[in-house]
Amino acid sequence: MKKGNITGGLILILLGAWFLAIQFVPQMKAWAEGSWALSIIGIAAIFLVVSILNNIPGLSIPAFIIGGIGGLLYYQSVTGDWESWAYAWTFIPGFVGLGLLFFSLQARDKGTMQAGFILLFISSVLFFVFGSFLGASEQLIQYWPLLLILAGAWSMLRSFFGKKKAKSVESAPVESTSIEAEAIPSVDGEAEGEENEN
Repeated sequence: MKKGNITGGLILILLGAWFLAIQFVPQMKAWAEGSWALSIIGIAAIFLVVSILNNIPGLSIPAFIIGGIGGLLYYQSVTGDWESWAYAWTFIPGFVGLGLLFFSLQARDKGTMQAGFILLFISSVLFFVFGSFLGASEQLIQYWPLLLILAGAWSMLRSFFGKKKAKSVESAPVESTSIEAEAIPSVDGEAEGEENEN
């Protein structure tokens, strides 16, 4: 059995069941029309559930992107603050970063985790920059110094763990050399023994 075919079939079944329920159940139809953005979040939840159940880390990235955009649309539809798109788009790289972080936890990939944190930081910088000029809440903008704290902490952590890796790499050749040095006398000893026998 191909996992891709099973996953694709499961997603189609869940989506079909959802849209079928909207058409034939009046309560579901009224709810979906009043809260259409929640349908987008529901689709993201389907992707995430399938990703976890079938152990397919790649699906978690679109799940967070779709879910994040759905959350923004839900907020804007409830509050009517559609003008916030002028700076709300800056969250999208952060949604990708969250997807990469979840991917790294599933796949146990440290490189992807680092990329996820970088995208989250970039998204935060973009939000504070564009939000300060385009009407974001001052209660949020006033926390911009946190970016400096996070950047400093990230730099210190990279320096600390980088030194540990460098030390481990430097010590590795020494161990191999000592092993070779121990092995050489034994070979020479065998050769001398053969000469004495002759």
